[in-house]
Amino acid sequence: MLSRVANSIYWMARYLERADCVARFIDVNTHLMLDLALDQNAAQWYPLIATSGDDEDFNQRYTQADERAVVRFMTFDQKNPNSILQSIFRARENARTVREVIPVEMWEKINEIYHLTQSQSRKRSVADLQDYYREIRQSGHLFTGLMHNTMSRDMGWQFAHMGQMLERADKTARLLDVKYFLLLPHNDVWKDSAYDAVQWGAVLKSVNALEMYRQQFHTINYRDVTQFLLFSKAFPRSVQFCLEDAEAALKTLTNGNGDSKAAREMATLCRTIRTSDTSHIISTGLHEFIDIFQANLNLVDEAIYESYFEN
Repeated sequence: MLSRVANSIYWMARYLERADCVARFIDVNTHLMLDLALDQNAAQWYPLIATSGDDEDFNQRYTQADERAVVRFMTFDQKNPNSILQSIFRARENARTVREVIPVEMWEKINEIYHLTQSQSRKRSVADLQDYYREIRQSGHLFTGLMHNTMSRDMGWQFAHMGQMLERADKTARLLDVKYFLLLPHNDVWKDSAYDAVQWGAVLKSVNALEMYRQQFHTINYRDVTQFLLFSKAFPRSVQFCLEDAEAALKTLTNGNGDSKAAREMATLCRTIRTSDTSHIISTGLHEFIDIFQANLNLVDEAIYESYFEN
């Protein structure tokens, strides 16, 4: 497979997953506002910016992190490369260049999401955009279903699946960080309160994890939610599950050869997750752990680029 084609398929899947996950980020605050009966002024919006990694860009161009500014920045800001609008635009451009190697249904779905986003781009409030965010998430499910059910399990599928899983692992970790930033201004240590449980419940809801979590754990608390979203081997949005799927895709691409830089970096990252422990992470700092994880994830992405896309 040409490196150009592989690169486009990889990023097509990553950008669509990114758009889905940004909609989930905003959903965290939406659930909190509903569950805690908060008005718009009481809701905290800056944690979404802080955990997205785009806070420097946001602070340069916006004077305050209220609902209107954060929703615009994360959803429709054309200058924010990680906004939903830009993610979908880039996914569509990548898909357009490889239309001959992806099923027509996948192209049509991406095109449909693109035109939906264009039609909604004048809206500014979460209340007005609830149906849109729901459509983005449903479209993400549908695109994944099309990818799994209509693509041959050849190199193209492996690159798409690897990209999707790496993006999902990153965003699940960042969702845990949202909770960290929500709690930090009020507490010096982790604790379990009714208010805290509602916040953790919002995080679980945002990744469709609440029912699956409750099948394994009886109560919602910070330790078990961290354990579930980082280390569950069964839940398809946990960090460990996503990384093991990405590693399996990479092994297929390399025929099990672990000598490439990409394979070595991926093996190191997966080993770090497999050997980590929830109690140790919480005692030393969840935020610090996630920062290190994301830095290592960037090393994997750079190694994949050098190994497959650079030439």
